[in-house]
Amino acid sequence: MPRNQRTLKSPAELEGVGLHNGRRVRVRLEPAPPGTGVVFQRADLEEAPDIPALAGNLSTAARRTVLRVGPAEIGMVEHLLSACHGLGVDNVYVRVDGEEMPGMDGSAGPYVKAIRRAGVIEQKVARKELVVNDPVLVRDNGAELMALPPSGEGLRVRYIPDYPPGIDAAPLAFELSAPAYEQDVAPARTFVLEAEVEQLLAAGYGKGATPENTLVLGGAQPPALRLEREPTRHKILDLLGDLGLLGADLKADILGIRSGHSLNHALVKELRGFLEARELAGDPAETGYDIDSVLRILPHRYPFLLVDRVIEVEGFRRAVGIKNVTINEPFFQGHFPGRPIMPGVLQLEAMAQVSGVLLQRKLEHTGKLVVLASIDKVRFRGAVVPGDTLRIEVETLKLSRSRASVQGVAKVGRRVVAEAQLSFAMLED
Repeated sequence: MPRNQRTLKSPAELEGVGLHNGRRVRVRLEPAPPGTGVVFQRADLEEAPDIPALAGNLSTAARRTVLRVGPAEIGMVEHLLSACHGLGVDNVYVRVDGEEMPGMDGSAGPYVKAIRRAGVIEQKVARKELVVNDPVLVRDNGAELMALPPSGEGLRVRYIPDYPPGIDAAPLAFELSAPAYEQDVAPARTFVLEAEVEQLLAAGYGKGATPENTLVLGGAQPPALRLEREPTRHKILDLLGDLGLLGADLKADILGIRSGHSLNHALVKELRGFLEARELAGDPAETGYDIDSVLRILPHRYPFLLVDRVIEVEGFRRAVGIKNVTINEPFFQGHFPGRPIMPGVLQLEAMAQVSGVLLQRKLEHTGKLVVLASIDKVRFRGAVVPGDTLRIEVETLKLSRSRASVQGVAKVGRRVVAEAQLSFAMLED
């Protein structure tokens, strides 16, 4: 039985230094409506762009988790995401005035304390969940990470590390619950191998690292540990933070063998693909719309209606729509009929229509109409052909009384086929 979503009762603020860039940064955690997820907002950039904490926004980076939307990015998000995942907090706005989250004491403990200060409240919308039914394995260079069908009711993790001589490398098992996370995982600090220190500093990492917030393993002087097997607990801390990018509760047994962020990211992308595939196959969620409801919201009609259903709407922030592409589409009669391909401009129109469902709801009783005003940063990445199911994801970047800006992505399976930023004007009907 899925639980209800949760958010903060009140805001909370933190301030600290980035572990890698060494710059001081301020963070404000704020309550958010159901369906928002964890959304980072770069308060130091113009219009404070949103960066949702979802696997699709992962950016390639070494030794940490970095999210990017357009030119805006935020790094070292895993400790806060771990705290949110560990305590079951789903919807939070994270306003941050820099490009890297503060490292604090090197653990998730300060974020847990901030969330506890703010308080946690339940919301009246069910949390999405994914139950792993078949094994999922990712591996690289002798390291492995796998998700197995659950042996219990929730998420269980077993981690097998590989450390230098003198460091306890015994396996560690953990079953997720808020009390167990707060006591056994959150206080564990980040670490580095002594042999890597000079190389990392030369590469520009670790400018904010200190002996208090970063354990150095394998040196002549063993570090004083807060917890038994503290480095292994921090591996589990990072894993839980990266799994928070799924956007749903995960019911599975996870086994990690020498794994780190890169395999964490690969696994959560695989799991996110399964979650999206399940959404495609099912009926519209309680927050979605069938075709009759879409027709009531949009003014478009066949053959120019390019949305078959909307499977998810999260407030006025995000929507997911579906277009089943068939050979009977009228545009295939003239667009490469010998090798039919859905015109890219119609993929953009489908994005605009899903955006219309998202935005028109806000204007339902105002007498205004959402009209496409401009399209920017368009990229077509692959062909869409008969038999494909086009999944259209749109997220609001900016929304005011008269204007809106939306990021759109179209996918076939896990393959991104088109993306763009769309701007809309709200006009009198």
